[in-house]
Amino acid sequence: MSTATARPRVAILGVGHVGSALARILLDAGYEVDVAASGDPQRIQLIASVVMPGARPVWAAEAVAAADVVILAIPLHRFAGLDRGMLDGKLVIDSMNYWAPTDGVQPLFEDTALTSSEIVQRELPLSTVVKTFNHIGYHEMEEDRRLPGDPDRRALGVASDEPEAAALVASLIEDVGYDTVLVESLRDGVAFEPGGPVFGARLGAADFRAAVSGESVETVLASAEVAA
Repeated sequence: MSTATARPRVAILGVGHVGSALARILLDAGYEVDVAASGDPQRIQLIASVVMPGARPVWAAEAVAAADVVILAIPLHRFAGLDRGMLDGKLVIDSMNYWAPTDGVQPLFEDTALTSSEIVQRELPLSTVVKTFNHIGYHEMEEDRRLPGDPDRRALGVASDEPEAAALVASLIEDVGYDTVLVESLRDGVAFEPGGPVFGARLGAADFRAAVSGESVETVLASAEVAA
């Protein structure tokens, strides 16, 4: 929605519904976007040119190496086999969800003492993880965008243990057409997960902020476990 220049370069790992929708809204906002699947980029050349024109299909390692921001838009069960080392030193957006009824039981994410993004951060100790985009449907990402000041502008949450990383990602989200609500830590990002108070909800910033602050982390975790 914006045409400003000098934006960070984005790599999206995963070219399914979520990855493709993210590529389109980022390209529309003036970002350079590389996309990668699990293998040879030639395999996704055609789909990229049709579904997300302007995105550059490359090998995953090449996309990550050139990127300022890397978005994990892969199915969660593929995370266990991801080459963690190539993400060292990178700002990583976790757009994934752990939802056992649909994803099946994933042993790596069965530690209920941690949120799913805290587990991602634990597995990527040399990366900076920011949680967002996991609580909006891929089919809504394009249609729900609005210009700044629009009374119907939707808010998305941003969670990270690193405030500077959260602020950078918030700027990216605002560029593509959403307001943002920052929470203080990845732990607090549990509110964005399936069963949380803002998962799938179309809310403006004020209502989003109220929904997130209206429940303690412990309460939301408990409700998420019951829902699962």
